[in-house]
Amino acid sequence: MIVLRAARWADVDAGEVRSPAVVVVDGDRISSVNPAEPPSDSALDVDLGDVTLLPGLMDMELNLLIGGPGGPEGLPTPMHGVQDDPAYRTLRGAVNARTTLDAGFTTVRNLGLMVKTGGYLLDVALQRAIDAGWHIGPRIVPAGHAVTPYGGHLDPTVFQRLAPGIMPLSVAEGIANGVPDVRACVRYQIRHGAKVIKVSASGGVMSHSTSPGSQQYSDEEFAAIADEAHRAGIRVAAHAIGDSAIRACIKAGIDCIEHGFLATDDTIQMMVDHGTFLVSTTYLTEAMAVDRVAPELRKKASEVFPQAKAMLPKAIAAGVRIACGTDAPAIPHGQNAKELCALVDRGMTPMQAIRAATVTSAELIEADHELGRLAPGYLADVVAVPGDPSRDIATTLDVRFVMKNGHIHKQP
Repeated sequence: MIVLRAARWADVDAGEVRSPAVVVVDGDRISSVNPAEPPSDSALDVDLGDVTLLPGLMDMELNLLIGGPGGPEGLPTPMHGVQDDPAYRTLRGAVNARTTLDAGFTTVRNLGLMVKTGGYLLDVALQRAIDAGWHIGPRIVPAGHAVTPYGGHLDPTVFQRLAPGIMPLSVAEGIANGVPDVRACVRYQIRHGAKVIKVSASGGVMSHSTSPGSQQYSDEEFAAIADEAHRAGIRVAAHAIGDSAIRACIKAGIDCIEHGFLATDDTIQMMVDHGTFLVSTTYLTEAMAVDRVAPELRKKASEVFPQAKAMLPKAIAAGVRIACGTDAPAIPHGQNAKELCALVDRGMTPMQAIRAATVTSAELIEADHELGRLAPGYLADVVAVPGDPSRDIATTLDVRFVMKNGHIHKQP
């Protein structure tokens, strides 16, 4: 049994920071918060002093297997898709996983590769290694390979500008065209361990062959993807920047929109009406190293990013269910909390931003019964930051203590 003591703790349901904090951990669970009489027989009593305890933070949109070591400012090297073999890529992911956990993010969704791996789902392998205790990192909800059509955003042959025949790909690596193929692609990812399906629903800013607003799949294909995943009890996340693609995804029953940059007011209301989640990745619009990409991609960013910044305050005001996500390594791994600062800049209160990275993210992955709160019976994911994050969200950039599943991974 471990007793954690601190000056304050965040009650995310009440939207308040309370004092003092005594959190009792028994095994991998929280057994009590501020009990009348803390146990006297604890194996470890940790007094963290003048800090605030928070539930473990969550990032719902990143890719641990690219970026990080070996890339400028956290970005992957331009030809990483054909230069990095699966073993090297997985080891890189292990380093990024530890970096992410040290930043206070104890749960993440790893949303889709853009590389040839021989069909191996490397994020599933990394998730299994962390769960088995072989390596230190966050809890991972893996997607395997993103589902994308020929020439679409996330088709790696387009990302790397490869000649025809250089890197043949199949449904095992996410390339799918037509209803039978997209069904087979979803089944393949689930068969090999994916816990969420990612679909590339619209064009992207950082791909050469697509316009950001273009819808990449037909309504019938979207419906087939959602149907296959939901029958298996798996949720679907859609990379969707363009308004028509966002609307098509919502109509198909896709659970979460990633980015949503060009959503109109009517589409924002549609998200509210359907309970669709939004992972807005808003910090990258001001921090992504676009000076390192091709001129045509910089041009797209200059057109889309200002619209994205204008969209998010409307979504916040309308009451869209917004979960925290960074799209790291679009920003460097380990700087995930800068997304919380950006959410506050766009109109959230600091406690609303904390909820986006705790309770709302837990709801998105259907784990709100055991993650996202400091409460009895919940998994003992606890982080500590100096000061009061309900007054200054920037304190989440300075994580002093990290506990995941009752194990201390970082402390002063």
